[in-house]
Amino acid sequence: MSKRRPPTTPFPVPLERKELARRIALAREPDESEIPKPRLRHMLAETLYLLEPVRRPLRQLRNPLVIPVADRPRTVMVLPGFATHPVRMRHFATSLEKAGHTVKRWGLGFNWGPTEENFELLRGRLADLHQRSGQQVHLVGWSLGGLFARELAKDRPEAVAKVISMGSPFSYSPRANNAWRIYQFIAGHSVHEPPIGQDVATKPPVPTVALWSPNDGIVHPRAACGKPDERDRAIALRCGHLGFAYSDEAILTVARELDCD
Repeated sequence: MSKRRPPTTPFPVPLERKELARRIALAREPDESEIPKPRLRHMLAETLYLLEPVRRPLRQLRNPLVIPVADRPRTVMVLPGFATHPVRMRHFATSLEKAGHTVKRWGLGFNWGPTEENFELLRGRLADLHQRSGQQVHLVGWSLGGLFARELAKDRPEAVAKVISMGSPFSYSPRANNAWRIYQFIAGHSVHEPPIGQDVATKPPVPTVALWSPNDGIVHPRAACGKPDERDRAIALRCGHLGFAYSDEAILTVARELDCD
């Protein structure tokens, strides 16, 4: 994966009192809707993924991941989830590289939410990968990273071969998750009023695959699965939300999707 340093200052940064108060108010907005959230037991199960760095080496000793060599190696950009750094997807990326793909980071460091500035930087990153590789880029986005990927594909479809979203809340309701309050505090805007991609449910004009899980403890399954007209295909996995970036199931599913164009 690329070792480029992020061009933006990562959040959190010191906030003035007025701005801090505004963000606290965003996080405390009343939620009077009856939109369901993921089940509590699924949310609590997500904490088990904190042990992943310890469990993975032991699991690999007992049952090593065998990933088939790709028939057609791709150029892939991986986009991390909200409040995560691409390093959280290192195992995911190196596994795809073992299959023969060229995997690149998104180049923005931590994902603290969309802004016009970081989306413009991402456009440049995509254009650069497209030009240097001589092929359309496959975008694989985890959670919020999948929303970035979908919007990039709408903006630059000529540079994108396929979008694979993993647990990304592009459908249903932007509050059908257990993270919208912390998102509004950190990103500084309402989930209903993102600075880019006002209509995130609209399908990009490229092949689009949505990976979702009934065991997701962060994003409601309906939000990540989407309706038939909002994506081309949906594939159900068994992992939790954090497992999209770690599980063998997710890695092998994405590898198959990269090889089936």
